[in-house]
Amino acid sequence: MQFDRRSILKYSAAAGAVGLAGGLAGPFATSAFAARDKELNILCWEGYNSADVLDPFRSGHGATVKAESLTNDPTMINRLRAGEVNVWDLINVNNPWARKVMYPEGLIKPLDRAKFEPYFDKMLPMFKPPYHWAMSDDGKELLGMCQRFGPYSFVVNTDKVSRKTAEDQGWDLWNDPANAGKYGVLESDDWNVFNIFLIAGINPFVAHSDADFAKFDAAAKKVFKGAKVVGDIATMNQALISGEINFHLTGGTYSASPARFDGYPQVRGVTPLKSAIPGKGGVSWIEVTSTVNNPQLSPLATQFLQYVQDPKVAHTVAFAEGTFNPVAQMANKKCFDLFTKEELDAIQWDSLDEEMARSAEYDIVPDYDRALDLMTAAKREASGG
Repeated sequence: MQFDRRSILKYSAAAGAVGLAGGLAGPFATSAFAARDKELNILCWEGYNSADVLDPFRSGHGATVKAESLTNDPTMINRLRAGEVNVWDLINVNNPWARKVMYPEGLIKPLDRAKFEPYFDKMLPMFKPPYHWAMSDDGKELLGMCQRFGPYSFVVNTDKVSRKTAEDQGWDLWNDPANAGKYGVLESDDWNVFNIFLIAGINPFVAHSDADFAKFDAAAKKVFKGAKVVGDIATMNQALISGEINFHLTGGTYSASPARFDGYPQVRGVTPLKSAIPGKGGVSWIEVTSTVNNPQLSPLATQFLQYVQDPKVAHTVAFAEGTFNPVAQMANKKCFDLFTKEELDAIQWDSLDEEMARSAEYDIVPDYDRALDLMTAAKREASGG
């Protein structure tokens, strides 16, 4: 199982869990389907569950909209596998899952390409249609819509470690014995697995040998033994600002943005210049939101996907409470012009293009469970557990 992309700040405002509902048959099926004209259920990362995003849609459609925010993709996907395709209308997860897992397993249904693909033409250039992660493996079906994204490798206090030093030294920051006790580790299992592989000089997104795992194990033990702080985003940012630590993994635009927006520009996400991933220095994430293969799918599902493409709504999604992120719709001047100078600085717009260009896109580690077990043991050993 692969866990959370990122730890979630305390402001996460889940609109409440939706109870598991079984499918209906017989004379009740038609009336139940009709009743769903005014009902929408969304399983998502934080942001889409924000009242700022949902309330205008609720009032505009006279609809009941429930959104539940979870902190890892596989748990959401497993909810669908367990029968909750009968509950949810939209699912919002990281980029590989729609193409590689959910569509092949019949958990999501394709979108109308004629209706939705033109939106990609209005997105930033990296999303030019047909965008790889939004398409089925055969290139025929459009599986979801893109919006939030960002680089996510590590974060430094540039008063202590310059951006240039961090980019040049990259993952070897954690291999320098002089840095023990000067860094933190964000609780973010899947990303920490990625990055410990990179610290060990190994590409995380390929199958690994026993020798690779021996190196991974040694790197994991070293990283957690040398960590001064292990915690969530708020803890990491406070430790950076106070000078308790100089840098931390994992992190990036997503985790640094609240501190930067609060007036601490020295907190900066960094993407190294190189790594064990050929031609790349770090890793990025892109969200894909798909329609669930619900036999009574609400017609509001596709309307919501169109709604969040609106320039004003896209800006609201980018700066929903908690953390702040760039959105694909910033290619549209009407959207971009809504961002203040301070907001652009918070999401590190000045370096976004170059950092995304040298980031590999989030992918599924083939032997993740083995790596997670080793990392968990290393963390437990370092804490004396």
